[in-house]
Amino acid sequence: MVRAQRAEVLPISLPPRGLSREQAAAYIGVSASLFDEMVKDGRMPKPKRPNARTIWDRQQLDRAFDRLPGGDDDSAGGEWDFGN
Repeated sequence: MVRAQRAEVLPISLPPRGLSREQAAAYIGVSASLFDEMVKDGRMPKPKRPNARTIWDRQQLDRAFDRLPGGDDDSAGGEWDFGN
């Protein structure tokens, strides 16, 4: 299978920079349908389109994820605030 062979070309310590839609969604921890919504409303970047492929840049995903609300800057606490 060609897809499996592509993954085996890179060493495990070197993740691919370009991710498919499903991989990009999994990378940020959401379903593919929610990922589509986030791309549409601008929370996630648009894909690159070399030839017939549609791929997302992992580094752009990281930057977009960092801009999402919550995390270290969220002082609201809430259900998952364990007092850390």
